[in-house]
Amino acid sequence: MTSQIAAHADFDDIRYAQLWEDADVLTDALATKPGATLVSICSAGDNALAMLMLDPARIVVVDLSQAQIECLNLRIGAYRNLDHQSFVELMGSRPSDRRSELLTKALAEAGEATLAFWKAREADVVAYGAGGCGKFERYFRLFKNRVLPLVHSRATIDAIFQPRDRAAREEFVDRRWNNWRWKLMMSLFFSRYAMGRLGRDKAFFDHVEGSVAAHVQRRIRHAAVDCDPSVNPYLYWIMHARHGEHLPMAWRAENFETIRERLERIEIRPGSLEAFVSTGEKADGFNLSDIFEYMSPEVFAEVYGSVLDASNAGARIVYWNMMAPRRVPQAFRDRVITRAEIERDGKAVDKAFFYSDFVVEDVAP
Repeated sequence: MTSQIAAHADFDDIRYAQLWEDADVLTDALATKPGATLVSICSAGDNALAMLMLDPARIVVVDLSQAQIECLNLRIGAYRNLDHQSFVELMGSRPSDRRSELLTKALAEAGEATLAFWKAREADVVAYGAGGCGKFERYFRLFKNRVLPLVHSRATIDAIFQPRDRAAREEFVDRRWNNWRWKLMMSLFFSRYAMGRLGRDKAFFDHVEGSVAAHVQRRIRHAAVDCDPSVNPYLYWIMHARHGEHLPMAWRAENFETIRERLERIEIRPGSLEAFVSTGEKADGFNLSDIFEYMSPEVFAEVYGSVLDASNAGARIVYWNMMAPRRVPQAFRDRVITRAEIERDGKAVDKAFFYSDFVVEDVAP
């Protein structure tokens, strides 16, 4: 099943120290009733935590990578033992000179494995925040510190986050941002080779066709013109290595206490989706991140069928595609209803702009 990618990619260290998928879009799309059973890919844990705002009975969190699960374990400890200001300092959203102390507090009730995992990475947490010490975040930090200054001045970088209407955003991008240095940098730094070596594992591109750099350039233009970059926490982090006024859903002050109160509803199961679907349990909603993109079409069909078998009637399945197109396989189309309006609305406002497609499908009654 999803272990196909495990045979080719490295899962020993943190790949994503924070979520790069928009939880606002995810939770709006899931739209489950209170008391639901939900399943989520862990990644760094932020979207599983955001899903607690839907008031589920439980969220089963799975991931092949123990390092990604440790990201969630740290967050759970931080919600329990820190206030909101301390939380966003520890994660790296805000500057801090006390992250070592905050890390110790967040790990006060942690098991030995979690404690050892994070103590080994304390220097990175102190320097960059717990949300800044993954491979993907290091890639963006290199971009911010070494590459972007060769292309644009700090004034130009900051100017992209000034509120404007769409016409003014388009003029800014075309006249001030999209110069020849930017185009050259995009072709080099966001190439398949560079991203595979420095950002994502190269195995994650095994089923991708076309130019990665061209895809990223199109998506950045979408984020800067079609959407409002002034409210985009993901773009802001890429350009500043921290957050501005706007935060991802799970990190916002208004959601902090609700998430803290519902932490006991999270159940962590290391491993692939098999850790849930093989038990005979049924779920009402699935956050599957972009895991299908890493599978061959044949394995995708097998895994998709197992998800359907583990779904209650009317269950909602939500996932993203970056460059490898994945939608309900032909063999299961009579069992699934595509929610095109929800997809369209979600794609129009999705602040995590890397993805080319956002898929929302319901299991037929």
